[in-house]
Amino acid sequence: MSTPPDNNAAYHDLSRIFSARHQDNHVLEIEILPPGLGPLLHDGDSIGITKKHLVQAFVTARRVFFDTSDKAPSVHDACDYEDECETPHNGPPVQKQRDNLLNATEIILLFDCEHLTACNWRKKRLAALIQRYESADADHTRREMLIRELDTELSLMTTYLCSPLHRHTKSPTLWNHRLWVLTRVLDVRKKGSAGPFSQREDNKGRVLIQEVIHKELSAVLRSGELHPRNYYAFNYARQLLDFFSENSKDTKDVAAPLAGSIIHLVLDWCFAHPSDISGWIFTLYLLENVHDEQIHTDSIDRVLCFAVDVGWEGESLWTFVDLATQHPGAGALTKDQQCRPPGDMFAAPLLSDAGPEKGWKAWLGRARAAWLAGHMADNRAGE
Repeated sequence: MSTPPDNNAAYHDLSRIFSARHQDNHVLEIEILPPGLGPLLHDGDSIGITKKHLVQAFVTARRVFFDTSDKAPSVHDACDYEDECETPHNGPPVQKQRDNLLNATEIILLFDCEHLTACNWRKKRLAALIQRYESADADHTRREMLIRELDTELSLMTTYLCSPLHRHTKSPTLWNHRLWVLTRVLDVRKKGSAGPFSQREDNKGRVLIQEVIHKELSAVLRSGELHPRNYYAFNYARQLLDFFSENSKDTKDVAAPLAGSIIHLVLDWCFAHPSDISGWIFTLYLLENVHDEQIHTDSIDRVLCFAVDVGWEGESLWTFVDLATQHPGAGALTKDQQCRPPGDMFAAPLLSDAGPEKGWKAWLGRARAAWLAGHMADNRAGE
């Protein structure tokens, strides 16, 4: 007779890990293990867990979440994050109830990243903290404690979105929650500073925006590596750039330099993943926001040189080239662009006319003609 699964043991294993993560604000890397390993491996910030062990933890977490939330519906407003919580009659302390709910929702979202009830509970908790902060005499200590709570939530989202978990990296629920939390962090920081971060003279604010953009971009690119064609991740980056633009007095003054500062990083990622159309379309979005003809030309030139160097024939890259060259900001770049690989190996223009094809196929046809001309030139040189 088989032994019944110990769901509580699995739940407590993950609860201890998530509780420690919340205290230290660490980003974990969680991976699902094959059945032969585990059931739980823990080495520093790396966690491995079998699907069976996670299911057992989820069963208990779901029960804890609904039982506790039904018994304590007002746990959000029971006490502040730095106040002593009173123990209600015939029940556990409110602080313990809230910790149980935090751990339970984290385990639930680890199992089911689209669990809206668990995600909305976490959002409601943070919204209550923000409301309490805004209604009280907000001093520096309260503000920093609130920011820490929000940062801890961001690191949890990074744990989910940047771990090799198939569904989490492309979860619209998690990406939308991350955007909501990040915009609240920025809003709290803005209200606590001398002036709005969007003012031109506020160099410190500009540095903060650059840091935020680069940090968030690294999460987006990591998720893109884990899940190809991750439109949800790149759409998050678009929404973040739009947020800064909409909250700026001069939209062009913010959008253009932000897009220009990251376009080389996104291009490097695209060169490492040339078949991923989501990355190329995001690069096109950046070019549309950059009002610098030289950046347009240099970016397309880099892509053309890369494609010719490696002999890339994939549709995604050449679709980007076709669409980018149609943009007014492409400047003098035309089908006769004199981009060449190192060593100037072509005697004729790299992209000469080649057949009646249109769109990306026309660009690919010109590239093939250039490759053929290069091979013929090499053969003549070797004779």
